[in-house]
Amino acid sequence: MQLLTNLMTPRRPTSTYRLQFSGHLHLAGAATLVDYLSDLGISDVYASPLFRARQQSRSGYDVIDHNAIDPELGTEADLAALAGLLRARDMGLLLDVVPNHMGVDDANNAWWQDVLEHGRNSPYAHFFDIDWEPPKTVLEGRIVLPVLGDQYGNVLERGELKLAYEGQRFLVHYYHRTFPIAARTWPQILQPALERHLTLPADDAARMELESIMTSLVHQPAAGASDREEIRAARREEEVARRRLAALLESNRAVQDAIAATLTEFNGRAGDPRSFDPLEALLAEQTYRLCYWRVAADEINYRRFFDINELAALRVEDPDVFAASHEMVFRWLERGWVTGLRIDHPDGLLDPSSTCSIFRKGTGGFCPRPPRRPHPFMWLSSESSDTTSRSPPRGPCTGRRGMTFSIR
Repeated sequence: MQLLTNLMTPRRPTSTYRLQFSGHLHLAGAATLVDYLSDLGISDVYASPLFRARQQSRSGYDVIDHNAIDPELGTEADLAALAGLLRARDMGLLLDVVPNHMGVDDANNAWWQDVLEHGRNSPYAHFFDIDWEPPKTVLEGRIVLPVLGDQYGNVLERGELKLAYEGQRFLVHYYHRTFPIAARTWPQILQPALERHLTLPADDAARMELESIMTSLVHQPAAGASDREEIRAARREEEVARRRLAALLESNRAVQDAIAATLTEFNGRAGDPRSFDPLEALLAEQTYRLCYWRVAADEINYRRFFDINELAALRVEDPDVFAASHEMVFRWLERGWVTGLRIDHPDGLLDPSSTCSIFRKGTGGFCPRPPRRPHPFMWLSSESSDTTSRSPPRGPCTGRRGMTFSIR
Protein backbone atom coordinates (compact mmCIF):
# COMPACT_ATOMS: atom_id res chain seq x y z
CA MET A 1 0.00 0.00 0.00
CA GLN A 2 1.29 3.45 -0.92
CA LEU A 3 0.31 6.39 1.28
CA LEU A 4 1.18 9.90 0.19
CA THR A 5 0.29 12.79 2.49
CA ASN A 6 0.42 16.39 1.31
CA LEU A 7 -0.29 18.95 4.00
CA MET A 8 -0.19 22.67 4.53
CA THR A 9 1.35 22.04 7.97
CA PRO A 10 3.43 19.05 9.08
CA ARG A 11 1.17 16.10 9.73
CA ARG A 12 1.76 12.38 10.11
CA PRO A 13 -1.18 9.99 10.29
CA THR A 14 -0.83 7.96 13.46
CA SER A 15 -3.90 5.75 13.10
CA THR A 16 -6.22 5.31 10.14
CA TYR A 17 -9.67 3.81 9.71
CA ARG A 18 -10.68 2.74 6.22
CA LEU A 19 -14.19 3.48 4.99
CA GLN A 20 -15.43 1.61 1.92
CA PHE A 21 -17.88 3.98 0.30
CA SER A 22 -20.74 2.51 -1.72
CA GLY A 23 -24.50 2.65 -2.00
CA HIS A 24 -24.54 1.41 1.59
CA LEU A 25 -22.18 4.06 2.95
CA HIS A 26 -22.23 7.56 1.47
CA LEU A 27 -20.51 10.79 2.47
CA ALA A 28 -23.39 12.01 4.61
CA GLY A 29 -23.42 8.69 6.44
CA ALA A 30 -19.68 8.89 7.04
CA ALA A 31 -20.19 12.29 8.68
CA THR A 32 -22.24 10.62 11.41
CA LEU A 33 -19.26 8.37 12.25
CA VAL A 34 -16.75 11.15 12.88
CA ASP A 35 -17.37 11.47 16.62
CA TYR A 36 -17.16 7.70 17.07
CA LEU A 37 -13.89 7.48 15.12
CA SER A 38 -12.47 10.41 17.08
CA ASP A 39 -13.32 8.66 20.34
CA LEU A 40 -11.48 5.58 19.07
CA GLY A 41 -8.35 7.66 18.65
CA ILE A 42 -8.35 7.63 14.86
CA SER A 43 -6.18 10.39 13.40
CA ASP A 44 -7.16 10.04 9.74
CA VAL A 45 -10.08 8.56 7.83
CA TYR A 46 -8.85 6.56 4.85
CA ALA A 47 -11.49 6.71 2.12
CA SER A 48 -11.95 4.37 -0.82
CA PRO A 49 -12.17 6.19 -4.21
CA LEU A 50 -14.97 8.75 -4.35
CA PHE A 51 -14.89 9.28 -8.13
CA ARG A 52 -17.71 8.22 -10.40
CA ALA A 53 -17.41 4.49 -11.00
CA ARG A 54 -19.21 2.13 -13.32
CA GLN A 55 -22.76 1.23 -12.43
CA GLN A 56 -23.20 -0.97 -9.37
CA SER A 57 -19.51 -0.82 -8.54
CA ARG A 58 -18.74 -2.28 -5.15
CA SER A 59 -15.19 -1.02 -4.83
CA GLY A 60 -14.95 2.34 -6.60
CA TYR A 61 -11.67 1.37 -8.28
CA ASP A 62 -13.34 0.98 -11.70
CA VAL A 63 -13.49 4.76 -12.24
CA ILE A 64 -15.28 6.12 -15.31
CA ASP A 65 -14.92 9.84 -14.52
CA HIS A 66 -12.01 11.15 -12.44
CA ASN A 67 -13.57 14.60 -12.17
CA ALA A 68 -16.97 13.82 -10.70
CA ILE A 69 -18.07 12.36 -7.38
CA ASP A 70 -20.05 9.18 -7.77
CA PRO A 71 -23.71 10.25 -7.44
CA GLU A 72 -24.38 7.26 -5.20
CA LEU A 73 -21.94 8.68 -2.67
CA GLY A 74 -23.10 12.30 -2.53
CA THR A 75 -21.93 15.72 -3.67
CA GLU A 76 -18.99 18.08 -3.22
CA ALA A 77 -21.05 19.84 -0.55
CA ASP A 78 -21.25 16.53 1.35
CA LEU A 79 -17.48 16.10 1.04
CA ALA A 80 -16.89 19.65 2.29
CA ALA A 81 -19.14 18.99 5.27
CA LEU A 82 -17.30 15.76 6.12
CA ALA A 83 -13.94 17.51 5.80
CA GLY A 84 -15.12 20.30 8.10
CA LEU A 85 -16.16 17.83 10.80
CA LEU A 86 -12.82 16.04 10.55
CA ARG A 87 -10.86 19.30 10.68
CA ALA A 88 -12.74 20.41 13.79
CA ARG A 89 -11.46 17.28 15.53
CA ASP A 90 -7.92 17.63 14.17
CA MET A 91 -8.47 14.62 11.91
CA GLY A 92 -7.42 14.19 8.28
CA LEU A 93 -8.89 12.55 5.19
CA LEU A 94 -6.72 10.24 3.11
CA LEU A 95 -8.18 9.54 -0.34
CA ASP A 96 -7.55 6.57 -2.61
CA VAL A 97 -6.74 7.73 -6.14
CA VAL A 98 -6.64 5.48 -9.20
CA PRO A 99 -4.21 6.99 -11.71
CA ASN A 100 -3.46 3.99 -13.87
CA HIS A 101 -6.75 2.67 -15.27
CA MET A 102 -10.45 3.31 -15.95
CA GLY A 103 -13.54 1.12 -16.18
CA VAL A 104 -14.52 0.91 -19.85
CA ASP A 105 -17.59 -1.32 -19.82
CA ASP A 106 -19.92 1.54 -18.88
CA ALA A 107 -21.43 3.80 -21.54
CA ASN A 108 -21.00 6.76 -19.18
CA ASN A 109 -17.23 6.70 -19.63
CA ALA A 110 -17.18 9.66 -22.02
CA TRP A 111 -13.48 9.42 -22.86
CA TRP A 112 -13.61 5.75 -23.89
CA GLN A 113 -16.88 6.11 -25.77
CA ASP A 114 -15.44 9.00 -27.76
CA VAL A 115 -12.41 6.90 -28.69
CA LEU A 116 -14.66 4.03 -29.79
CA GLU A 117 -16.64 6.41 -31.98
CA HIS A 118 -13.82 8.50 -33.47
CA GLY A 119 -10.76 6.31 -33.15
CA ARG A 120 -7.47 8.12 -33.63
CA ASN A 121 -9.39 11.32 -34.42
CA SER A 122 -10.67 11.46 -30.84
CA PRO A 123 -9.03 14.06 -28.57
CA TYR A 124 -8.82 11.24 -26.00
CA ALA A 125 -7.12 8.71 -28.27
CA HIS A 126 -3.76 9.33 -26.60
CA PHE A 127 -5.26 9.02 -23.11
CA PHE A 128 -5.29 5.24 -23.43
CA ASP A 129 -2.39 2.95 -24.30
CA ILE A 130 -3.69 1.62 -27.64
CA ASP A 131 -1.63 -0.02 -30.37
CA TRP A 132 -3.24 1.46 -33.48
CA GLU A 133 -0.92 -0.52 -35.76
CA PRO A 134 -1.01 -4.13 -34.50
CA PRO A 135 0.66 -7.01 -36.40
CA LYS A 136 -2.61 -7.95 -38.12
CA THR A 137 -3.14 -5.34 -40.84
CA VAL A 138 -6.90 -5.97 -40.79
CA LEU A 139 -6.93 -4.47 -37.28
CA GLU A 140 -4.99 -1.34 -38.16
CA GLY A 141 -6.66 1.76 -36.73
CA ARG A 142 -9.13 -0.34 -34.73
CA ILE A 143 -9.64 -1.33 -31.13
CA VAL A 144 -10.18 -5.02 -30.45
CA LEU A 145 -12.95 -5.47 -27.90
CA PRO A 146 -13.10 -9.06 -26.61
CA VAL A 147 -16.54 -8.72 -25.03
CA LEU A 148 -18.71 -11.34 -26.74
CA GLY A 149 -19.75 -14.58 -25.11
CA ASP A 150 -19.43 -16.55 -28.35
CA GLN A 151 -17.99 -16.27 -31.84
CA TYR A 152 -19.00 -13.01 -33.53
CA GLY A 153 -21.06 -14.71 -36.28
CA ASN A 154 -23.05 -16.73 -33.77
CA VAL A 155 -23.77 -13.69 -31.61
CA LEU A 156 -24.81 -11.65 -34.66
CA GLU A 157 -27.16 -14.30 -36.07
CA ARG A 158 -28.82 -14.91 -32.73
CA GLY A 159 -29.83 -11.26 -32.73
CA GLU A 160 -27.91 -10.42 -29.56
CA LEU A 161 -26.51 -7.22 -31.09
CA LYS A 162 -29.27 -4.61 -31.26
CA LEU A 163 -29.11 -1.35 -33.21
CA ALA A 164 -31.02 1.49 -31.54
CA TYR A 165 -31.43 5.26 -31.56
CA GLU A 166 -31.12 6.78 -28.09
CA GLY A 167 -29.98 10.12 -26.73
CA GLN A 168 -29.62 11.64 -30.21
CA ARG A 169 -27.26 8.83 -31.25
CA PHE A 170 -27.31 5.49 -32.99
CA LEU A 171 -25.95 2.77 -30.71
CA VAL A 172 -25.47 -0.98 -30.61
CA HIS A 173 -26.46 -2.82 -27.45
CA TYR A 174 -24.99 -6.13 -26.36
CA TYR A 175 -26.81 -6.94 -23.15
CA HIS A 176 -25.55 -4.32 -20.62
CA ARG A 177 -22.79 -3.06 -22.94
CA THR A 178 -23.33 -0.13 -25.31
CA PHE A 179 -21.19 0.78 -28.33
CA PRO A 180 -21.48 4.01 -30.36
CA ILE A 181 -22.11 4.09 -34.09
CA ALA A 182 -19.84 6.68 -35.70
CA ALA A 183 -21.78 9.57 -37.21
CA ARG A 184 -19.79 9.21 -40.46
CA THR A 185 -21.52 5.82 -40.92
CA TRP A 186 -25.06 7.03 -40.19
CA PRO A 187 -25.79 7.37 -43.94
CA GLN A 188 -25.75 3.55 -44.04
CA ILE A 189 -28.84 3.74 -41.83
CA LEU A 190 -30.43 6.90 -43.20
CA GLN A 191 -30.16 5.92 -46.87
CA PRO A 192 -32.41 2.83 -46.66
CA ALA A 193 -34.80 4.77 -44.40
CA LEU A 194 -35.03 7.43 -47.08
CA GLU A 195 -35.32 5.05 -50.04
CA ARG A 196 -37.47 2.22 -48.70
CA HIS A 197 -39.48 3.49 -45.77
CA LEU A 198 -40.09 7.22 -46.14
CA THR A 199 -43.24 7.86 -48.16
CA LEU A 200 -43.00 11.66 -48.28
CA PRO A 201 -42.78 13.31 -51.74
CA ALA A 202 -39.42 14.52 -53.09
CA ASP A 203 -40.20 18.19 -52.44
CA ASP A 204 -41.38 17.66 -48.85
CA ALA A 205 -39.43 19.79 -46.37
CA ALA A 206 -38.87 16.90 -43.93
CA ARG A 207 -37.55 14.64 -46.67
CA MET A 208 -35.16 17.33 -47.93
CA GLU A 209 -33.95 17.95 -44.38
CA LEU A 210 -33.15 14.25 -43.96
CA GLU A 211 -31.27 14.27 -47.27
CA SER A 212 -29.34 17.36 -46.19
CA ILE A 213 -28.39 15.77 -42.86
CA MET A 214 -27.16 12.68 -44.65
CA THR A 215 -25.07 14.75 -47.06
CA SER A 216 -23.43 16.65 -44.20
CA LEU A 217 -22.28 13.38 -42.64
CA VAL A 218 -20.76 11.91 -45.79
CA HIS A 219 -17.82 14.30 -45.87
CA GLN A 220 -16.04 13.29 -42.69
CA PRO A 221 -12.24 12.99 -42.32
CA ALA A 222 -10.73 9.53 -42.53
CA ALA A 223 -9.63 7.79 -39.34
CA GLY A 224 -6.17 8.96 -38.32
CA ALA A 225 -6.45 12.25 -40.19
CA SER A 226 -3.57 14.61 -39.40
CA ASP A 227 -5.29 17.94 -40.05
CA ARG A 228 -6.49 18.91 -36.57
CA GLU A 229 -8.53 21.85 -37.82
CA GLU A 230 -10.29 19.57 -40.30
CA ILE A 231 -11.10 17.19 -37.47
CA ARG A 232 -12.45 20.00 -35.26
CA ALA A 233 -14.58 21.32 -38.11
CA ALA A 234 -15.96 17.82 -38.74
CA ARG A 235 -16.86 17.44 -35.07
CA ARG A 236 -18.81 20.71 -35.21
CA GLU A 237 -20.71 19.54 -38.30
CA GLU A 238 -21.35 16.21 -36.65
CA GLU A 239 -22.86 17.84 -33.58
CA VAL A 240 -25.08 20.06 -35.73
CA ALA A 241 -26.25 16.99 -37.67
CA ARG A 242 -27.10 15.17 -34.43
CA ARG A 243 -29.28 18.04 -33.27
CA ARG A 244 -30.94 18.43 -36.65
CA LEU A 245 -31.82 14.74 -36.82
CA ALA A 246 -33.16 14.77 -33.26
CA ALA A 247 -35.34 17.80 -34.03
CA LEU A 248 -36.60 16.19 -37.24
CA LEU A 249 -37.50 12.96 -35.49
CA GLU A 250 -39.29 14.85 -32.75
CA SER A 251 -41.36 16.89 -35.18
CA ASN A 252 -42.17 14.43 -37.97
CA ARG A 253 -43.98 11.13 -37.45
CA ALA A 254 -43.23 9.87 -40.96
CA VAL A 255 -39.48 10.17 -40.38
CA GLN A 256 -39.87 8.48 -36.99
CA ASP A 257 -41.65 5.54 -38.60
CA ALA A 258 -39.07 5.27 -41.38
CA ILE A 259 -36.16 5.14 -38.90
CA ALA A 260 -37.99 2.64 -36.71
CA ALA A 261 -38.64 0.37 -39.70
CA THR A 262 -34.99 0.61 -40.72
CA LEU A 263 -33.79 -0.33 -37.23
CA THR A 264 -36.07 -3.38 -37.28
CA GLU A 265 -34.63 -4.31 -40.65
CA PHE A 266 -31.03 -3.97 -39.43
CA ASN A 267 -31.70 -6.11 -36.38
CA GLY A 268 -32.52 -9.08 -38.61
CA ARG A 269 -34.71 -12.13 -38.26
CA ALA A 270 -33.85 -15.26 -36.33
CA GLY A 271 -33.23 -18.16 -38.69
CA ASP A 272 -32.38 -15.89 -41.63
CA PRO A 273 -28.59 -15.27 -41.57
CA ARG A 274 -28.66 -12.96 -44.60
CA SER A 275 -31.03 -10.59 -42.81
CA PHE A 276 -28.13 -9.56 -40.54
CA ASP A 277 -25.93 -8.45 -43.45
CA PRO A 278 -26.77 -4.72 -43.10
CA LEU A 279 -25.83 -4.71 -39.40
CA GLU A 280 -22.65 -6.66 -40.11
CA ALA A 281 -21.67 -4.17 -42.82
CA LEU A 282 -22.35 -1.26 -40.46
CA LEU A 283 -20.24 -2.74 -37.67
CA ALA A 284 -17.42 -3.44 -40.12
CA GLU A 285 -17.06 0.33 -40.62
CA GLN A 286 -16.65 1.13 -36.91
CA THR A 287 -13.36 1.88 -35.18
CA TYR A 288 -13.83 -1.05 -32.81
CA ARG A 289 -14.06 -4.73 -33.58
CA LEU A 290 -16.30 -6.85 -31.36
CA CYS A 291 -14.97 -10.36 -30.82
CA TYR A 292 -15.12 -13.45 -28.62
CA TRP A 293 -13.62 -12.86 -25.17
CA ARG A 294 -11.34 -15.88 -25.55
CA VAL A 295 -9.21 -14.13 -28.19
CA ALA A 296 -8.15 -11.43 -25.71
CA ALA A 297 -4.75 -12.95 -24.99
CA ASP A 298 -3.86 -13.10 -28.70
CA GLU A 299 -5.45 -10.04 -30.29
CA ILE A 300 -6.27 -7.36 -27.72
CA ASN A 301 -4.41 -4.14 -28.57
CA TYR A 302 -5.04 -1.88 -25.59
CA ARG A 303 -3.13 -2.17 -22.34
CA ARG A 304 -5.25 -3.43 -19.49
CA PHE A 305 -5.01 -3.44 -15.72
CA PHE A 306 -3.48 -6.88 -15.30
CA ASP A 307 -5.63 -9.04 -17.64
CA ILE A 308 -9.00 -7.44 -16.90
CA ASN A 309 -10.58 -6.48 -20.23
CA GLU A 310 -12.98 -4.04 -18.56
CA LEU A 311 -10.15 -1.93 -17.06
CA ALA A 312 -8.14 0.00 -19.67
CA ALA A 313 -4.82 1.55 -18.70
CA LEU A 314 -4.36 5.32 -18.76
CA ARG A 315 -1.19 6.99 -20.07
CA VAL A 316 -0.89 9.07 -16.93
CA GLU A 317 2.75 9.76 -17.73
CA ASP A 318 1.45 12.15 -20.42
CA PRO A 319 1.09 15.67 -18.92
CA ASP A 320 -2.29 16.23 -20.62
CA VAL A 321 -3.66 12.95 -19.28
CA PHE A 322 -2.38 13.56 -15.77
CA ALA A 323 -3.88 17.05 -15.68
CA ALA A 324 -7.25 15.92 -17.07
CA SER A 325 -7.56 13.01 -14.66
CA HIS A 326 -6.44 14.81 -11.49
CA GLU A 327 -8.02 18.25 -11.73
CA MET A 328 -10.59 17.51 -9.05
CA VAL A 329 -8.12 15.80 -6.71
CA PHE A 330 -5.82 18.80 -6.64
CA ARG A 331 -8.74 21.15 -6.15
CA TRP A 332 -9.72 19.18 -3.06
CA LEU A 333 -6.14 19.23 -1.80
CA GLU A 334 -5.97 22.98 -2.35
CA ARG A 335 -9.19 23.50 -0.39
CA GLY A 336 -7.94 21.30 2.43
CA TRP A 337 -10.82 18.85 2.13
CA VAL A 338 -8.37 16.03 1.42
CA THR A 339 -5.15 15.92 3.44
CA GLY A 340 -3.44 12.93 1.85
CA LEU A 341 -3.51 10.46 -1.01
CA ARG A 342 -3.09 6.75 -1.38
CA ILE A 343 -1.80 5.93 -4.86
CA ASP A 344 -3.46 2.76 -6.09
CA HIS A 345 -1.11 0.31 -7.80
CA PRO A 346 1.87 2.52 -8.64
CA ASP A 347 3.47 -0.68 -9.97
CA GLY A 348 1.16 -0.33 -12.98
CA LEU A 349 2.55 3.07 -13.95
CA LEU A 350 5.14 3.54 -16.68
CA ASP A 351 7.36 5.61 -14.38
CA PRO A 352 6.15 5.26 -10.76
CA SER A 353 8.90 7.42 -9.27
CA SER A 354 8.28 10.38 -11.56
CA THR A 355 4.49 10.15 -11.22
CA CYS A 356 4.66 9.98 -7.44
CA SER A 357 7.09 12.90 -7.42
CA ILE A 358 4.46 14.93 -9.25
CA PHE A 359 1.90 14.07 -6.59
CA ARG A 360 4.52 14.94 -4.04
CA LYS A 361 4.90 18.44 -5.44
CA GLY A 362 1.23 19.13 -4.85
CA THR A 363 -0.06 21.32 -7.63
CA GLY A 364 3.39 21.96 -9.09
CA GLY A 365 4.93 20.29 -12.11
CA PHE A 366 2.39 19.80 -14.86
CA CYS A 367 -0.59 19.62 -12.55
CA PRO A 368 -3.72 21.55 -13.54
CA ARG A 369 -2.90 24.84 -11.79
CA PRO A 370 -0.05 26.47 -9.84
CA PRO A 371 -0.23 26.29 -6.05
CA ARG A 372 -1.76 29.19 -4.19
CA ARG A 373 0.19 28.24 -1.10
CA PRO A 374 3.36 26.16 -0.71
CA HIS A 375 3.21 22.55 0.41
CA PRO A 376 6.24 22.41 2.71
CA PHE A 377 5.96 18.90 4.06
CA MET A 378 5.64 15.51 2.38
CA TRP A 379 5.39 12.17 4.10
CA LEU A 380 5.40 8.83 2.36
CA SER A 381 4.95 5.36 3.69
CA SER A 382 5.01 2.09 1.82
CA GLU A 383 3.79 -0.90 3.74
CA SER A 384 2.88 -4.50 3.12
CA SER A 385 1.13 -7.34 4.87
CA ASP A 386 4.49 -9.11 4.67
CA THR A 387 6.19 -7.72 7.79
CA THR A 388 8.91 -10.37 7.94
CA SER A 389 11.12 -8.89 5.21
CA ARG A 390 12.73 -5.49 4.93
CA SER A 391 14.31 -4.07 1.79
CA PRO A 392 15.92 -0.73 0.97
CA PRO A 393 13.91 1.76 -1.10
CA ARG A 394 14.27 1.67 -4.88
CA GLY A 395 13.33 5.31 -5.46
CA PRO A 396 11.59 8.36 -3.99
CA CYS A 397 8.14 6.81 -4.12
CA THR A 398 8.40 3.09 -4.74
CA GLY A 399 10.02 0.26 -2.94
CA ARG A 400 9.85 -3.46 -2.44
CA ARG A 401 7.33 -5.07 -0.19
CA GLY A 402 7.53 -4.52 3.53
CA MET A 403 9.55 -1.35 3.85
CA THR A 404 8.77 1.98 5.47
CA PHE A 405 10.56 5.25 4.89
CA SER A 406 9.99 8.98 4.87
CA ILE A 407 10.71 11.79 2.44
CA ARG A 408 10.88 15.50 3.24
